[in-house]
Amino acid sequence: MGKGRIVVKVGTSTLVHPNGRTDFRMLEGLVRVVSDLQNSGYTMSLVSSGAIGVGVGKLGLPGRPESIAAKQAAATVGQCELMFMYDKVFGEYGQKVGQLLITKEDVEHSRRHQNLVGTVEQLFEWGIIPIINENDAVAVEEIVYGDNDNLSAILAVLAQADKLIILTDIDGLYDSNPKTNPEARLLSVVERITPDITALARGSGSALGTGGMLTKLQAASLACKAGVDTYVINARPVENIYKVLEGQNPGTWFVAEGRHVE
Repeated sequence: MGKGRIVVKVGTSTLVHPNGRTDFRMLEGLVRVVSDLQNSGYTMSLVSSGAIGVGVGKLGLPGRPESIAAKQAAATVGQCELMFMYDKVFGEYGQKVGQLLITKEDVEHSRRHQNLVGTVEQLFEWGIIPIINENDAVAVEEIVYGDNDNLSAILAVLAQADKLIILTDIDGLYDSNPKTNPEARLLSVVERITPDITALARGSGSALGTGGMLTKLQAASLACKAGVDTYVINARPVENIYKVLEGQNPGTWFVAEGRHVE
């Protein structure tokens, strides 16, 4: 019997240096931890941003493109590079991975949703770690999630995950912006995502990414309503993932509905 299903979401700011080049130390560390947890009996999934960011770096562009066509073109280059790196490094740890590129329509269309669930379940049965990203190269406004935070929650729900762990570049949700206010206080447990909690999360993502804390709250709300405990934690050190699964709380724990907190 496995230990449970865990979805880990990693963003562009974790995988890519500010100049657009891949952060190999973070990527290797993430793969090592996910592989180790898979070996220990967990069923792991990875939702990974970074295709456009990696594409920007590989193409030598001065920054994230503005036009949809340029973003999608960069994503085609970056996704190829990203999966090449994941396949290589996971392979070094004895793991097999499978790529899933999906859009909103794949989840909301009943037949596509059914097929997606079936594919994920088959990957789990074969011991393969799914690596999921939005299909940036073909997504248009009507079929786009716009960020992988919400996509990770969708996956956690359809995969019937036990926990969703969202990695970011700060320790979790604060009562004010910790980058500008040294007195900001980390909220370690959030039992209900109220309008007041949502108001704390206003802001935008990094220069190379799309998400911010607001999208992480939206993801947590979606996952928690489906009974999935959600954690927003700092990706550095990546061993923080272990702490969550050992019953510690290195960031902010958004409590699944119906669960009692002691």
